[in-house]
Amino acid sequence: MVQRTFDILEHINRNYSSKHKVLGAKINGQWITTDISQYIEYADNISYGLLDFGLKEGDKIVIISNNRPEWNFMDMGMSALGIVHVPVYPTLSNDDFTYILHHSEPKIVMVSDKIIYEKIKLIVSKLPEIKAIYSFNQIQGAKNWIEILEGGKENAEKLRDELRDIKSRISPNQLSTIIYTSGTTGIPKGVMLSHNNLVSNFLQQTKNHTLDHHHIALSFLPLSHIYERSTNYHFQYKGLCVYYAENMGAILENLKEIQPHIFSTVPRLLERIYDGIIGKGKDLPYIKKLLFFWAVNLGLKFQRNNENGWFYSQKLKLADKIIFKRWREALGGNVKIIVSGGAALQTRIARIFGAAEITILEAYGLTETSPGIAVNNQATNEIMYGTVGPLLPGIDLKFADDGEILCKGPNVMLGYYKEPELTHEVIDEDGWFHTGDIGVLIENKYLKITDRKKEMFKLSSGKYIAPQVIENKFKESFFIEQLLVVGENEKFASAIISPNFTFLHNWCSIHHIQFHDNSDLIKNLKVIERYQKEVNGLNKSLGLTEQIKRFRLVGEEWSPLTGELSPTLKLKRKYIFDKYKELIEDIFSKAPLEV
Repeated sequence: MVQRTFDILEHINRNYSSKHKVLGAKINGQWITTDISQYIEYADNISYGLLDFGLKEGDKIVIISNNRPEWNFMDMGMSALGIVHVPVYPTLSNDDFTYILHHSEPKIVMVSDKIIYEKIKLIVSKLPEIKAIYSFNQIQGAKNWIEILEGGKENAEKLRDELRDIKSRISPNQLSTIIYTSGTTGIPKGVMLSHNNLVSNFLQQTKNHTLDHHHIALSFLPLSHIYERSTNYHFQYKGLCVYYAENMGAILENLKEIQPHIFSTVPRLLERIYDGIIGKGKDLPYIKKLLFFWAVNLGLKFQRNNENGWFYSQKLKLADKIIFKRWREALGGNVKIIVSGGAALQTRIARIFGAAEITILEAYGLTETSPGIAVNNQATNEIMYGTVGPLLPGIDLKFADDGEILCKGPNVMLGYYKEPELTHEVIDEDGWFHTGDIGVLIENKYLKITDRKKEMFKLSSGKYIAPQVIENKFKESFFIEQLLVVGENEKFASAIISPNFTFLHNWCSIHHIQFHDNSDLIKNLKVIERYQKEVNGLNKSLGLTEQIKRFRLVGEEWSPLTGELSPTLKLKRKYIFDKYKELIEDIFSKAPLEV
């Protein structure tokens, strides 16, 4: 029975062949897999090596790395010793690295490559409690993780009984990991999750689809975040072989190479795939273009369970032969299920992928809830577009007077590390966790998220604005990559827009608009007029107070690397507000609008 994360290894060893492939990665241009017996051997030797190093139950190790099999070897080896895993995203700022390393007090730091090693080395030199830095990649002058592995091999016989004793006394309620939030609104908080938090949640998620050990998964969202980490556990538990993408830029190539049946993602990446396909459709010859958009428009009307009737089904079969089968081929040809989380998914994306025989399961949760609260369920056919599905079993939910979602269950965190006051702010005396999200139940079953409580704001008229709803609508435009809705305490809502520069450059080429760079481009009157036309069109689908009355274009593409987005592509609102403070002030300093 799986009660602690490291119990997964015993489970898969008991239920599948020892030569069954469970992990894969591309090394020197070749996909290399790890079978169950190798996985267990690596994890055990890591445990022995860490014991030999002198680490004990309750000590912490920070791992700053991309997704790779070694991440799992370390994770399982640490878990079996009761060592607390503190995973950290590799592209954080130096300030965030410094804060987390100081706050979490690790004994060892593990990094993936030379770039991170050089950054971390300077920080660690000022933190004497950190005993060593190890690297997964070979770096001249740096300790390598293989040293821990080899030390474990040498001491395996001597330490085998001790490891077995430690494993036997680790409680499911014991602290397993501290995951620092991405800090979209301030200083990162260390979310403490127990083995039971993690295990109870991923075991329920395994029941949301019918795939098993005959299938393959691709992983590319960061394992340092609870969403992909939980998915990673649940795929392993079900015996799927998890392949790790080389990097975010190689996802489409890797999909074609390994031909997975499932992967998890965030809505923005699905939107980019959709936009890319539609963009190619616009370049087709006239007749093919007509057929393409006939199929697209048909797909946008898709409803599950043949609810559109026999005639629609026949048309969809034709559309599949000429259009949608190519969509599946672009994703490797085998994808059956995509799990989407982290933000609201546009319903049109779910429908058109559904028309292409790819089921998108929209999910909802937070780091503090391990993460799943609700997930659409393919196995039971409980799927409703526009919602995040039914609650996971064992989780209770209720709504506060203002619509905030409150939940209680084995998934709720132990608390914030070293922050009891912050913990008490979000977990009340009756044990209800206050999510900060506003939502409703549809048909008394399907949870629909309407916005973030803290991100909602009032106009000076007293009307509330839910920015995520508006932002999601505007990102349907091919011209818009990201935007931030602003206007708190002002008379009207406005927006800062980061254009889809790839699409915009193509549009400029067609219309013979010349420019030196993006900063020059966003000042072009024809470009501004085109964006005004786009905004006017999108405003028609919004209520009067929700409409974007003014906007400003910016010349920068927003990304996690440049700081405007979190690693899971959420807007870092405070950072963007601060960065464009003068631009926002300029919007509202102009002559007031009559609204």
